Amino acid sequence: MTWIARTIPYKWLVAIAVAMALFMEILDMTVLNTALPVLGEYFTAGTGELQWVVTAYLISLAVVIPASGWVADRFGDKRTFVAALTLYTAASLWAGLAGSVGELVLARVVQGIGGGLILPVGTAMLFRAFRPDERARASAVLAIPTTLAPALGPVLGGWLADEVSWRWIFFLKLPVAVIAVVYSMLMLKPGEPRAAGRFDFAGFVSGGAGLALMLVALERGAREGWDALSLAVVALGLALGLLFVIIERRSRAPMIDLGLFADRMFRLGTALLLPAAGLMMGTLFLVPLIVQTQFGLNATQSGLVTIWQAAGMFAALLFADALFRRIGPRRMLLAGFALVTVSQVILAGADSRQSLPWIGLAMALLGVGGAISIVPLNAATFAGISLADTARASAIFSTARQLAGAVSVAVMATLLAVSTDTRLRALAAGAGEAARAAAGVSAFHDVFWVSAATGVAGLLLTLRVRDNEAAASRRPTTQLEPSAKGETA
Repeated sequence: MTWIARTIPYKWLVAIAVAMALFMEILDMTVLNTALPVLGEYFTAGTGELQWVVTAYLISLAVVIPASGWVADRFGDKRTFVAALTLYTAASLWAGLAGSVGELVLARVVQGIGGGLILPVGTAMLFRAFRPDERARASAVLAIPTTLAPALGPVLGGWLADEVSWRWIFFLKLPVAVIAVVYSMLMLKPGEPRAAGRFDFAGFVSGGAGLALMLVALERGAREGWDALSLAVVALGLALGLLFVIIERRSRAPMIDLGLFADRMFRLGTALLLPAAGLMMGTLFLVPLIVQTQFGLNATQSGLVTIWQAAGMFAALLFADALFRRIGPRRMLLAGFALVTVSQVILAGADSRQSLPWIGLAMALLGVGGAISIVPLNAATFAGISLADTARASAIFSTARQLAGAVSVAVMATLLAVSTDTRLRALAAGAGEAARAAAGVSAFHDVFWVSAATGVAGLLLTLRVRDNEAAASRRPTTQLEPSAKGETA
């Protein structure tokens, strides 16, 4: 492959490696959910057992992500990235061969360890390889797998589980995974380890445990209701999160450098990521539910509706980088949040199967709005972050993205359950099936209106963005291409 390395700029070799890894990881997150019923039949397992197949991965992911910056600085980007890919690949094979739910859960824990390193370390590698003024283009590269995988995942998962075998949900990724491992070993330059300091064990335990407990509580509360146990787990998670902040502020070598939040654009960008990622993940959770449970579509038909989001995002990615250079992040973010808000308003009016064209339009607007939000957000947020701090900044950003998605899905699921119950209780005794179905659709509308309000909140927060603070991400700099050791001059 040496001729490839000679003919293709190194930054694009990094982009290919990261895109393959992210596609594989995100496909895994979306392909499994539709196959859970088939897994239940095969293993004769209940919903509670099956949910641990998903939850175990999320917990493992949550524990590892905050530590990813230290690990990458300690052992080097390439070593960490290749090791994470290898571990993830081996765990995927193990999951496909699992003979029981318990074994499958253990395999998912190991997958989460690899997956928790792939996204933040891959992002850091990408942002170190591209100059600051090219990071909007790098963000567009990141958006490709994060767009394509959720569009393909539900359709592939349902088809493989129904027509082939649930085991192929995990085997499907193996060819891409093996190619990604070999490619990364051959093409990536060995980045030198940086001064990482001593391992912050207290921060690792408090931060990882706090984030894991929050994710478990959010998932459980959305699935089983917010009883005393769910609320107690939330309280414990928040307490550990507060302890984590105290530990990190006092530590000489913190795992998460909270001092990075002194950079106003990084602080604001991380805050904007919460509604941006939350709305995207929440809508991708809600729309398949409403079209399948209320409008009678099957999994494949549902996937064909939601794929319009991917189409819209791909179309917008073609001009997102040029638009960012021309008008800057503020106006792009305003336009992005406006389009996402409009998409939620349209979805709040979808009341029957005849509304499917409008739902397709809403998903396309969501994709366009997402692209012209996420691309400038990624580039501008890291505009003032030095190369030495990139890995730890990426760990913070990835943690925020993971938490935003989990919180959004949990909140929307909870609101949907509460609204459905309230509307059904309000029906007159003996109300017919049509009235009950209308109440169910109206409950979805209530949640979409809350999503629209979240979009407006994102719009208002965007007004605080200053284009001049992201200037480094728009104009050429003197930063050189990475050297043979993967460093920049």
